Amino acid sequence: MKKLWLTHGTRDFLLSLRDKNESLIVMEELDGDAKAVIEGEEQHVLKEPREYEIVEEIGELKQYGYMVLNNIPVTSEGGPILEDKFKQRSGSIESAEGFEAFRILRPTRDNTYIILTQWKHVDDFMQWKNSQDFKKSHANQEQKPSYVSGHSYVTQLDVIEP
Repeated sequence: MKKLWLTHGTRDFLLSLRDKNESLIVMEELDGDAKAVIEGEEQHVLKEPREYEIVEEIGELKQYGYMVLNNIPVTSEGGPILEDKFKQRSGSIESAEGFEAFRILRPTRDNTYIILTQWKHVDDFMQWKNSQDFKKSHANQEQKPSYVSGHSYVTQLDVIEP
């Protein structure tokens, strides 16, 4: 099964790792925190990353753009429910302006899933977030689903281009 690895670090350190492996995608939050991802069958550049199995993937991750990570902690039985919910989505995100990639990421060591989307520009993501398709796909989510075990949170990152 294809995997994705995610790590944190300083911008300079992660960029030095990307110099050794051009498949590494380095990103930065507005507050300056940096993260990096790499995907494939195996990786040798990151020493202590968080590891995820890729449950579903659409598109290729790019070395440019804007990534949004929706972090969702689930109960021990909740993973399959969350996976099924996202697999059954309407699919309208794929046709959104500026959409690049989508991943459902199953954690290998804890219970926090990540739903990753990548966009050409932050404006493309904001346009999607304000669209009717987004509102329809997120309807009936006023209360936390029973399979969610904690507070979800979103991380938004600019990809640092090579």
